[in-house]
Order: sequence, then structure tokens, then C-alpha cells
Amino acid sequence: MRILTLIHEFPPIGGGGGRAAYDICSELAARGHDVTVLTAHMDGLPLEEMQDGFKLIRIRSRRTETFAASFSTMLSFDLAGLWAGLAFIWRSRPDVIHTHFAVPAGALAFTLSLLTGVPYILTAHLGDVPGGVPEKTDYWFRWIKPFTRPIWKRAKQVVAVSEFTRQIALKRYPVDIRVIPNGADFTHLITEHIEVNKTPNIVFAGRFVTQKNTLAIVRVLSTLKDLSWVCTMLGDGPMFDEVKAEIEKHGMSERFVLRGWVTPSDVLKEFSKGDILFMPSLSEGLPIVGVDALVKGLAIVASKIGGFLDLVDPEKNGYLIELHDEAAFSSALRKLLSNREQLAQFRRASLEKAKDFDIEKIADQYEAIMQDVAKKD
Repeated sequence: MRILTLIHEFPPIGGGGGRAAYDICSELAARGHDVTVLTAHMDGLPLEEMQDGFKLIRIRSRRTETFAASFSTMLSFDLAGLWAGLAFIWRSRPDVIHTHFAVPAGALAFTLSLLTGVPYILTAHLGDVPGGVPEKTDYWFRWIKPFTRPIWKRAKQVVAVSEFTRQIALKRYPVDIRVIPNGADFTHLITEHIEVNKTPNIVFAGRFVTQKNTLAIVRVLSTLKDLSWVCTMLGDGPMFDEVKAEIEKHGMSERFVLRGWVTPSDVLKEFSKGDILFMPSLSEGLPIVGVDALVKGLAIVASKIGGFLDLVDPEKNGYLIELHDEAAFSSALRKLLSNREQLAQFRRASLEKAKDFDIEKIADQYEAIMQDVAKKD
């Protein structure tokens, strides 16, 4: 099959959604499919290149930050992508379009499909669903929601990355939605032996934004100063300086390592040195860092929301905590930090659970959908 993937942020730009798309594209390309990705350009990146067997085309869309996309940059991506997409379709005639995020790439897929007749499937990641990340997108959806309904309706198949995302989407869009989680290629990455660090390493990976509740990480860990631990925080964003100030306020500068924005491969390397993934997020789809944590055998302490419900078996490989309950987060971390054997057991359980998110199983499902859609059209 010839597959055109549309997504407005793709590694090294953006977060987990782009990483999930990368894994799917590389696996499908490895199976012999002709895969091309159309995504946003940013200074310092080549306009075209080959990566893991698929072609990557970056279009100029005024993107200036790796960790954030403004409404204007997303609109620019759609406008520039229309001409780039039409040129590619006329030249290569793909069998199917796979678009990640209903907004903005879904709007581009809808328009390209309408003009050329090429069918598309849509993968929703939560932030592109009204009400999914209210603190981030509610203002936008107040104006654009009526225009998004045709995007969901025209898609030959809609996929949600978690049951939580699916349920929220169904309240807004009465279409057939199936769940396919984000996956990871862990066959050459999985940790064979679990050994808790002498000083347990707590890790966080994500954007430093309100949604990720990064300041809560510092506040919670300030209640555990009597225990031995270090915390590595991976990422960047508008709240970076606030987090740094909060760490200094609690006198914990020697306990924290702030790596800044890192590549997906760097995240995996850091996770290899970790013991616990700590994610007190306010909203999540199916976080790819959570899948990476399973692959690397990390215990998970996270908010009882979204995709974490699919990643954590409470009392087995981690704890799920109600939103904003910082005392409960502290208690859960204390249990793991105080009991090395329990922490090791949780970590081994995460390794076992990782098998549910093998990218080969995920790609099997996408491949079947695409082949079915291509045959019908």
C-alpha cells in the first residue's frame, strides 16, 4: 500500500502523539508499505529526508517551538499542507491517508479527501477532542467545534488511543470509534534484568505545562525529603522556570536533574536509569511515555485518568491516584521508596504488561483497517 500520514508535529517536534505516529510509520514501512509523512517544518530541520524506511516531508508552517503549537501555526500547517498534499497525491496517488489528530491534520485530510477522493482514517489522541484537555483547548473548540463534525463523519474509520478518549469523543461525535492503543517497538529495548537503583530514581517526561501538573511533582516530593531519592525531569515548556524556582524554594536543587527537551531515544535512555515514572497529569490520552515506562520496567505512579487506566494495574505495577490528591501521591511514592522489594516486583510487573503494547500488534490492527479501506475505495 501507499500510505500518506498527516500530522502537525513529528519527532523531534511535539510530544507523545508524534512519537506514536513515528512507531506506526516505521513498522508499516518495515513491512514493505510505501509510507510518506507530511508534517511541520522548523528551523534547523531538513525539508525532506528518509527515516527508518519512510519518507518525511516537512512543510513550512511558522512553527518556532518544539514543545508548543499555537492556533496560528496549526492553521498555517493546514494551508501550506493543502498545496503540498495535493501535489503529492497527484504525483504518487496514495491508497489511504492516515491522519493523527482531528485538529489540525484532520481538517487537512478532510479537504484532501474531498478534492481527490483518497479515503482517510483518523486517530484521535485526546487533545483534539472537545473536553479532552479543557485547560488547553476549550477556548479553541468554543469557536471551531461545529466545523470539526464533518472531519469525524467523513473518516472511513476513527481510532482512539484509549477507551477514555473514545468515551469523550462519542459524547461529541456519534460515529464508529474503535480503540487501538499507542505502542512501542520493545523487542530490542526491553530490560532483561530489574535491579532497583541504590538511590531510587523518579522520572517525569513531558511538556512543562498546566496539563502535566509539573509543580505538583515538586510539592509532593518535598514531603519525602526524609527518604533517599533523586528526580529526573525530561522536557521543556512555559512552566520550566516556575518548576525550577519551586525546586529552589524547597531547597531540593541537589535532588533534581532538569534535562530540558530531549529526543525520544534520549527518553528511553533516561528511563533505563529510572525506577518510578511519576505523572500527576490533569489529562492524558494514552501517553507514549507510559508505554515507554512499561518497556523499561518502571513502576508507575500517575493520576487516575485517561490512558493511565490502561497502563497501570493498581497494586501490581503502580498506583492510580485521584486528581489533585497530593497527599495520596506522597503516600504511594513513600510505599515504593521505603520497600525496595515491592518496587522491584512492581517493575517486573510493568515489563510483563508491556507485551500488551507491542508495536507489531498495534500495526497489525492499523494495517488491516487500511487494507480494508483501500479495497472498498
